[in-house]
This record gives sequence, structure tokens and C-alpha cells, in this order.
Amino acid sequence: MNPSAPSVYFVLGTPRSGRRALVLDLVENGIAPGQPVLVLVATSEHEDAAEQTLAQRPQVEVRRWTWDGTNLPAQELPPGGTIFFVADTHGDTMTQLEALKGWLGQHQAELARVFCVVDCQLAEKHAPLVQWLDACIHFSDVVFLTKRDGVANKWLSTFIRRYEDQFFPCHFIQVKKTGLQNPALVLDPQPRRVSQYFDEDQELPPVPIETDDEEDGEEDEDAVQPEPYFERNRSGRRVKELPDIRPFLAD
Repeated sequence: MNPSAPSVYFVLGTPRSGRRALVLDLVENGIAPGQPVLVLVATSEHEDAAEQTLAQRPQVEVRRWTWDGTNLPAQELPPGGTIFFVADTHGDTMTQLEALKGWLGQHQAELARVFCVVDCQLAEKHAPLVQWLDACIHFSDVVFLTKRDGVANKWLSTFIRRYEDQFFPCHFIQVKKTGLQNPALVLDPQPRRVSQYFDEDQELPPVPIETDDEEDGEEDEDAVQPEPYFERNRSGRRVKELPDIRPFLAD
């Protein structure tokens, strides 16, 4: 990674999953004291104690942002700084992820990692939420399991095993009340996500060229496949539609 380029950690998860507490832990125990840090929090989020503590740290700026449904807003980023970009769960998460690649290029920033924070109590209670989490974890390098008190061990082990059985490369970390055991492992920018959408060497699928030598329906096996969660049909709807999780967020 370019040391002068801002490093961006994009943080997925539901509003009360503890995303800002996670960022606070990483800032206090994983970021050098003089390193400038910018935390971007959606205006739809209620301020919490972790955000207040972050805002009091001299190296940290907490800034609110608003999702317009299409584009992530332009921001002034600290050169060489660390950016924690907390996604707006009340908006379309897949569209935010899709827009993130262009936003990074616009700001000459580099994606360090994508985090997903799982509120285990909420996910156990609302089964449709797991389908939404599947999509988030498809893009994630690290998955943090929070709020495990009262959650059945069988549910938790089954949840993790589903991804292990599919050979997901991301780290799964059960967050303890004492905080993260290895912040350096979490912040390491080495990609561990399934999706290749943010890979630097990824190219757009080539435009097919018809020739007399090619048979109809023949496909190039080496062509880069489009990101499945971003594909749309002719009507503009996503091919892989996700459940609307907003009704579950009021709990």
C-alpha cells in the first residue's frame, strides 16, 4: 500500500452491534498515537458513548455523513491517515459497497479492509437477517461476533461453521468484554475476503466481439465474472435481492 494514501476500513453491521466501540478499541490499542484518524458516521446513527470518547481524542475527528441512495459523499481526508468509514445500515448496503470503489479512486485512498460486526442476539432472533449478513460477509476480511450473552452455543457454532464449510477466508473473532486480543491482526491490510471487487488488478469484463469462428453462446472461460451481489436484471432490480432489515433495527 502507498504510505501517503489514506487507508480506509469500511465497517458493516447493524446500528447497535458495537461498531463504534470496535473502532475505539482499534484506535486506542492498534493505531500509533500521532496517526491522524477520521471516523465517518452516518447521520442516521444515534450518538453513543464510544463515539463521544472517540471525539475527545486529539488525533481523532468524528464526522457525520449522509447517504443519498446513490453516491458516497466527497470528504477531505487526512493525508496518510486512517479512515474508519461506518456504513449506513438504514440505506442499501450493497449500493454503498458498490459505490465505495469509485469513492476510493476519487479520494486517492486505498481500501485496507472491510469489517462486519455481527450482533449475535439480533441475528439469532431474526432469521432473515442472516441472509443480509451472508452478503456483508462475502465482502468482509474480518467478522466480529458481538453481543453473545444469552445466545445458544449451537446457534453460534452453526453460524460460524456455515462459512467455514464454504472455505471463507475471513477471520471470525468473538469479541470479549476485555476488548480485542490482537488489534494488529485486525488492522493488517492483507485481503481475506471472498469478493475480488476491490482488488487492484481486477479489470472490467471485456466486451464480447462476434466473429465468424465463434459459435453462439460460447463464453470466454478467462473472462472476469461480475460481482454477483451487484448484478441487475433488465428491470434494474438486483439479481440477488436481500431482505429489508430495517424492521429489525428498532429492537
